[in-house]
Amino acid sequence: MSGKSRNSDAKGRASESDPARPFDPAILDRAKRIADDYEIVMWFEDGQWYAHGLELPHTYGDGKTPAACISSVREGLMATVATMLEDGERPPAPARTGERTEQINVRLTASEKALLENRSRTGGFKGISDYVRAAALTEK
Repeated sequence: MSGKSRNSDAKGRASESDPARPFDPAILDRAKRIADDYEIVMWFEDGQWYAHGLELPHTYGDGKTPAACISSVREGLMATVATMLEDGERPPAPARTGERTEQINVRLTASEKALLENRSRTGGFKGISDYVRAAALTEK
């Protein structure tokens, strides 16, 4: 996605509702800085490299070489973030910051919940979430 004008209205201006209009250069610059910090998940399949952003898993790229694939997905990430910024949305923080933004839902019986609450308290944890996270993510 470049800042070049692609479509314009009768007076030569890019239309706000035109999805092909260029991004504002300041937004594009901010989006690039944000997207450059995102992690990329890559794999090789059928002679082609594929990738998506860890923080934006629905933004994909591909290429014949790892470098081409990374370039492709970075461009997609930058466009996705620029669109989010234009729409007033907050792009996700880079995964490396450790900001907890993901949530899971686990159904328990009443007795299972009571057991977890008890173990959480006796283990000195603030709550069940901290206890489960520590128990599940601690390497043994």
